[in-house]
Amino acid sequence: MNQEKQSSKHPAPTQDNTNGSHPDDFYQQVLSSFEKKAYTEEAIKENQREWQQYEMPDQQAEQPRPINDFPNYFYAGFWIRLFAFVVDLILIHSVTEITIGSVYRLSGLSAGAHPFGIYQLVSLAIYLAYFVLLTKYNHGQTIGKMIFGIRVISFQEEVLSWQTVLIRELCGRYVLQFYWLFYLGYLPTIFSKNKQHAADYFADTSVVTINMIKAFNNHADVHQEM
Repeated sequence: MNQEKQSSKHPAPTQDNTNGSHPDDFYQQVLSSFEKKAYTEEAIKENQREWQQYEMPDQQAEQPRPINDFPNYFYAGFWIRLFAFVVDLILIHSVTEITIGSVYRLSGLSAGAHPFGIYQLVSLAIYLAYFVLLTKYNHGQTIGKMIFGIRVISFQEEVLSWQTVLIRELCGRYVLQFYWLFYLGYLPTIFSKNKQHAADYFADTSVVTINMIKAFNNHADVHQEM
């Protein structure tokens, strides 16, 4: 009888499958371990989001959103980018003829067809420098892009870094124009989700239509005023 009374005063604790201890005790141990490591509340919440993938493998941890997360229709299509590229090629050809072309004509020299001749190397340098310098210092716009109102943007950077510009405009364009077959690298712009060509994929960039952004921002301002 005494044993029954004693058991009624002190009911057996519910067992947890983890270590055979009470759940509250187990959670207290976890929290105390966090306190010993001096985790802040913000750090604990961040860990909770990241560690969900281990608790529920099918549910991936929340990924940070890209800086420039535009809707698909904001990205410039193949044809408008092609027209801008043609304008740039015309300008580059004009600069090449005015500079190295004039020197060769005045000297009575022939440019020749050798791919690694002086004329070809200088022409290549002008071609690459045009895209690299204007894209970096003119906020992602060459002259052709300015005319057609489009701009290069990065998905990870607010301002295009030298690394991004060099990957896209130096390495990417050199490979894409070196042999005619590599021009096929521009074709993904037609069907890719974010209108990216081969160099865009490596640089994590794309091209957006500026008027679309202006229209969106103006609409948002009007909506807030209403």
